[in-house]
Amino acid sequence: MAEVLILIGWDYKSMNTAIITGVTGQDGSYMAEFLLAKGYKVVGAVRDVEKAKNKIIRSLLNEVILVRWDMLDLGRMADVLKKHTPTEIYNYSAYSSGSGMYDNAVGIGEVNGLAVARILEAIREVDDNIRFCQASSSEMFGDVSESPQSEETKFHPRSPYGAAKLYAHSMIDIYRKRYGLFVCSAILFNHESPRRGVGFVTRKITREVAKIKLGMSSELCLGNLDASRDWGFAGDYVNAMWLMLQKESVDDYVIATGKVHTVRQLCEIAFDRVGLAYTDYIQENSEIFRPAEKAQLVGDARKAKKQLGWEPKVSFHELVNSMVDEDLRLLRNE
Repeated sequence: MAEVLILIGWDYKSMNTAIITGVTGQDGSYMAEFLLAKGYKVVGAVRDVEKAKNKIIRSLLNEVILVRWDMLDLGRMADVLKKHTPTEIYNYSAYSSGSGMYDNAVGIGEVNGLAVARILEAIREVDDNIRFCQASSSEMFGDVSESPQSEETKFHPRSPYGAAKLYAHSMIDIYRKRYGLFVCSAILFNHESPRRGVGFVTRKITREVAKIKLGMSSELCLGNLDASRDWGFAGDYVNAMWLMLQKESVDDYVIATGKVHTVRQLCEIAFDRVGLAYTDYIQENSEIFRPAEKAQLVGDARKAKKQLGWEPKVSFHELVNSMVDEDLRLLRNE
């Protein structure tokens, strides 16, 4: 079955249409909820429709049109654009960062890099009025020499993930200047939520804290507790991407909180949420330390605040508490 249409009675001509790749993931699901609340027709572009029906957030299953999409097939992309005539496209489909940034360099290059060029070419071929926003990454900055990082900071990626994202970012700039397309990059710093995958340190911590509280585990092994990141809430960040496509003029933006927190602080908040002291359960393992950055990775989002009127709403403390609460709920249900 190539396509699932679950919606009945919509007047499609009266609303904007958005295609979201990666709709079953953290960012894609928040964007789908956000756009549906604004009255959009939302098309979820997925590799396997049947598998996506089992992975997508339950509340979205009867609201989103799921269509087959192949990040390696330009022809298939063009067919989907012709059929569903989107006004906007948001690309969240990518090999994961976190612990997977160095795995399968060729696959990462294809999906995180070249696939974006295919989407741009499909837009140019089918309808050059379609607006496109790429979920780009602070990993493009990599081995930086200045902090904080803004839109003017030079990129020095140090992983296949960061390098592929930088290729996509560069192609967006080329297609924007060469063909006049309304295409842009949201340079997203770390953003988390209760929907974050377990391969990321934030979710690893909150899930293990919940397991310890429920008597399912007794300790949490981590690398450098003093490693720090600029962590925000994914729901806030998709809002910024939508704002980027509503502007009269197109540009790239750093999306970040501008505040850094350590893994130690994250652990302290998470354990405090369940009434435990983190020092009683943490084991620090130097063998899984990530190399230290020359300069701290922290975003300067002043341009987004000034030009988009965007700023994060959910605090780091609120974010961590929500993740712990959700992991407790999930584990109790399991």
